[in-house]
Amino acid sequence: MSPPENAEAVGPPSPPNGDTSVDRSADGLKEDQSPLDQVTSHSESYPEGLKLVLLLASIYLSIFLVALDRTIIATALPKITDHFQSFGDTGWYNAAFLLPATGLQLFFGRLYTFYSPKWIFISLVFVFEVGSAVCGAAPSSVGFIWGRAVAGLGAGGLINGAMILMMYAAPLQRRSLLMGVLGAVFGIASVAGPLLGGVFTTKVTWRWCFYVNLPIGAVVLVFLILVVEETTPALGSLPVKEKITRVDIPGTLVFVPCIVCLLLALQWGGQTYAWSDGRIIALWVLFGVLLIVFIAIQFWQQESATVPPRIAKQRTVASATFYSFCLGSAFFIIVYYLSIWFQAIKGDSAITSGYSTLPFILSLVIASIMAGIFVSKVGYTNPVILAGGILVPIGTGLFTLFTPHTGHSMWIGVQVLFGLGVGLGLQQTNIAAQAALDKKDAPTGVSLVFFGQGLGGIIAVALGQNVLDNQLIKRLRHIGGISAQDVVSTGATELRNVFSKEQLPSVIEAYNRAIVIVFYCALAFACIAIFGALAMEWKSVKTTESGAKDEEKQEATQDDVQSEPQESRMSTPVEKQTESQEGQQGKGLKADDTSE
Repeated sequence: MSPPENAEAVGPPSPPNGDTSVDRSADGLKEDQSPLDQVTSHSESYPEGLKLVLLLASIYLSIFLVALDRTIIATALPKITDHFQSFGDTGWYNAAFLLPATGLQLFFGRLYTFYSPKWIFISLVFVFEVGSAVCGAAPSSVGFIWGRAVAGLGAGGLINGAMILMMYAAPLQRRSLLMGVLGAVFGIASVAGPLLGGVFTTKVTWRWCFYVNLPIGAVVLVFLILVVEETTPALGSLPVKEKITRVDIPGTLVFVPCIVCLLLALQWGGQTYAWSDGRIIALWVLFGVLLIVFIAIQFWQQESATVPPRIAKQRTVASATFYSFCLGSAFFIIVYYLSIWFQAIKGDSAITSGYSTLPFILSLVIASIMAGIFVSKVGYTNPVILAGGILVPIGTGLFTLFTPHTGHSMWIGVQVLFGLGVGLGLQQTNIAAQAALDKKDAPTGVSLVFFGQGLGGIIAVALGQNVLDNQLIKRLRHIGGISAQDVVSTGATELRNVFSKEQLPSVIEAYNRAIVIVFYCALAFACIAIFGALAMEWKSVKTTESGAKDEEKQEATQDDVQSEPQESRMSTPVEKQTESQEGQQGKGLKADDTSE
């Protein structure tokens, strides 16, 4: 029997006696060789020099655009609604982006497992750019909403895709440092979004909040096309029919409407409709039913599921997802409502409030980079994740002490402490997940962790808005001459223009107390994040490329073998072939020797 075409690339040369191994499937894998081994053998050489710089620049710029787009609209919304005369559509401007961006995140993570990460990522950047162009040129509110939906579709796979591309940029040990820089970029964009939105809105036009994505995106596309090499993912050589099966179309068709129901319930509940309204109750019921159905599909599909149960149940992945959900919730609450505090309580403009958050940005950037350096040197993510889990609750707790008279030293110091905690803890969870998983499972694991972080932010911000509105109504109800509804509908920067000098102290005091209650919500999320940090396994990023235990690799490989068509597998003793060539005695090589 003739040797396979890729024998030299993925296995030892044929022994002198001419005995050769036989492919066990249509993708040319040998019997003792997992898909991980095949992809690793082809991807051990990483880009260097200018090529690496351009690759990282394209990844970081992509993340910057997506993170910026999530928050830049906050300060532009009043101008957009004034332009289109569409105050009733305000909720859809965020929802249209978040629905596809969140609902399809796990689907894209699965897609990266089977198809070229380069071309999936390039396609999604292009879709995101198209959506941004539509938003910028939108002639009507409906057109703007469609543009946000298209941009959200592109954003749905860019954040996890950036992390997956980084797997081909550097080995795991160096990747922790690169991930630290990525965390810094994400934090800068998230916090700078409202500032840039205010600048564009007041100095140029709100349309530039979206046009700004176009030249940056064009540069990203050029860099990606020129420097990213074509790579075949771990399961990329499976037959097309099996790829379609493993993408889990049924699960996606259930999961997307599940997330839609959740987000609409959070967007509408307590604002557009009362929580007791039949429409909100129906959305919650549908969400619960669809979630149960989705989980059942995952256990039924097993290895073909959107999130295979063995990955979701992996201790570090589950803990990292929980930790990211909680820390992401606290992070986004502070990012959104700290700016509101500066505007409503201190009387800052949208631009000035952005400058006031610079201590947070700088400390986050420094901590993110230092966390990456630490992990690359020491090899373990647990210390920095634990440090983040301790510092963030302390910083968040200090935010709850804010009053209308809080001075510069207080709000600067608290921001620095909180920024250090977020920078240390928020992004290294993705490295922890990679260290715990086989390389072929890393895209799914990374997507799950990022999904937890994004979903936490969506839920927390919606919760914060409901708490803020309800607290304002509650605290202003008994103050004569002031309409609580007027305060709720008045923008944070307009309070001093709407209310008299006599009314203003009572309004500001009530507003401050309402925001502090929102900070308490962030504190609750931050405090329980530590349980996720404590539950993570201690695995070094220095030991192996994937960091997975040998038995986990064997289990994952066995699952892949069992899921392949029976007729495509043949049993051949590759260990004997290797022993014959190398002169080894015994029963054969162990699984870890083979994978190495």
